[in-house]
Amino acid sequence: MAYNPIPTFLQEAEELIADIEQSALGLAAEADQAETVNRLFRAFHTIKGSSAMCGFDAVAAFTHNVESLLDRARTGAVAVSPQLAEVVLQAADQIQVLLQAAQSGSAVPAGAGEALTGAIASFGNTAERQWKIRFRPDAALLANGGNPLTLLRELRELGACEIAAHTDAIPSLDSIQPDACYLWWEITLSTAAGENAIRDVFIFVEDGGVLEIAPAAAEPVPESASPPARETQKAAIKEATVRVPAERLDRLVRLVGEFVMNHSCLAQATAQQHAIELSNPVQVLERLVGELRDTVLGIRMLPIDTLFGRFRRLVHDLSAELGKNVDLVTEGGETELDKSILDQLGDPLVHCLRNSLDHGVEPAAERAARGKPARATIRLSAVHTGSSVVIAIEDDGRGIDREAVRAKAIEKQLVAPGATLSDRDVLNLILLPGFSTAQSVTSVSGRGVGMDAIQRQIELLRGSLALASEPGRGARVSITLPLTLAIIDGLLVEAAGDRFIVPMAAVVENVELTRQERARHNGRNLLSVRGKLVPYLNLQEIFAAGGEPTAIAKAVIVQHGEERVGLLVERVLGSHQTVIQSLGKLYRNVEVVSGATIMGDGRVALILDVARLIAFADRSRRDS
Repeated sequence: MAYNPIPTFLQEAEELIADIEQSALGLAAEADQAETVNRLFRAFHTIKGSSAMCGFDAVAAFTHNVESLLDRARTGAVAVSPQLAEVVLQAADQIQVLLQAAQSGSAVPAGAGEALTGAIASFGNTAERQWKIRFRPDAALLANGGNPLTLLRELRELGACEIAAHTDAIPSLDSIQPDACYLWWEITLSTAAGENAIRDVFIFVEDGGVLEIAPAAAEPVPESASPPARETQKAAIKEATVRVPAERLDRLVRLVGEFVMNHSCLAQATAQQHAIELSNPVQVLERLVGELRDTVLGIRMLPIDTLFGRFRRLVHDLSAELGKNVDLVTEGGETELDKSILDQLGDPLVHCLRNSLDHGVEPAAERAARGKPARATIRLSAVHTGSSVVIAIEDDGRGIDREAVRAKAIEKQLVAPGATLSDRDVLNLILLPGFSTAQSVTSVSGRGVGMDAIQRQIELLRGSLALASEPGRGARVSITLPLTLAIIDGLLVEAAGDRFIVPMAAVVENVELTRQERARHNGRNLLSVRGKLVPYLNLQEIFAAGGEPTAIAKAVIVQHGEERVGLLVERVLGSHQTVIQSLGKLYRNVEVVSGATIMGDGRVALILDVARLIAFADRSRRDS
């Protein structure tokens, strides 16, 4: 099958455009503006060359204009400014439009991008200069796939050229090698572009030859001089990488999951049969399986900054649309999450940032009246906590108005007018479907798609969401997520003959509970742990399993956030590495279970969802 470079180019272009946006947004603020401009130039230059190679001629032609503008910025002919950054951002958007049109086969609307192209061409216009160029290529240029005619045509795109070919090095006919290049050229070029743009035309054929570039009024560079060392001349040595389609990684993870399950079956059979001769190989295999699992899961782990980076542009555009001055600060971008989670996390975070910008952050005048800085700050952070990652979206705005929330809930008949609600209950009203305090529908909010949609998406990722707010000081949304959706370490327990997996990251401790202790506290499900009362849930009752309770039960104390709850079971069987299997659509409404796993003996064990179990315990306690 012939190699198709287009998918690779499109993926590379997406990454380059994301890098362009981040560089442009930081252009005015960064201390090393020269390096930022160089980074932008290289990104556009790469897109131009790759798009031309893949047949995206409209992209190549448009990108050439931006490249020329940035080259003038590199030479100082164009000042680095916020206006330049805005033009670069618009250019990135236009490239995306052109790529999407090319992929879909649809025509780009007539006149689309013409105004931008004109603005780019006229941005900080400078007078043309004349350059003298002498290019004597390496004799192996043709044999290596080079084409001097292509280089000369690209030079003509920079401006008017006078080209003279020199034939003095051509040998006699019987000595000519058909794949050798004997010609060399002298060129006079009139262009507004700088030396770097000219030199970049020859960037891939400069080695082994002679390239001399000088202003027409200057003395020519001596032929023995080597080309100047430049940052773009030699690519920096990078760690070798391979692009692999996501579905191949998913398949690899599934195979490793089956490997883990079958190893569990083998280990259990070895123990049951007392096959001592197999014990050592099984232990070695266990170590290898663990290494393989960690390596494969590590391949799918990506730094969360690959997601955070997209939101800088979002905040930049929305703050301008809303007339607010907002800085986005990101922390913990190196924190890694499974790609399958990152792919589904974008929309919830976008909703949270929109809420902060629209509802939380005040206009500059209101902030000044409250003694706050005119520029607001939204902080987006990620941090590891055990086997989970906590992502927080925090603003320094007006905070959540409890009275407004309560009034809206009463208006929508979500609560009774005289209901007594705790502060936590009031904040949780925001998570109800369709709840919004927006007074009008805008492009940002007020359409009834609110925090409930965010919470549902987070729960699908086996995560949880918590709200906190201090009036006048800001609000915080905390999202807790597992590192991966594929394999977890769990605690295997048994209740009424059925087996369950409790995620080990949530387990605090195990305690015993006698019948006498269960009879205390007026029949309420509470147990005393070092002087503190902890509510507990009886798994046998929750899952309607038969059988009489044992005289001495085990309570597995689990924690989620600040909340603790005990899970009453008959036996704690030990730790177990769990490959998570979906329960399917038939069981999608089972609240307290996040999946299932197949044990070594072929039995199925349900994986408990600790966050929902704690929520279930809260509801049970309120209803009792």
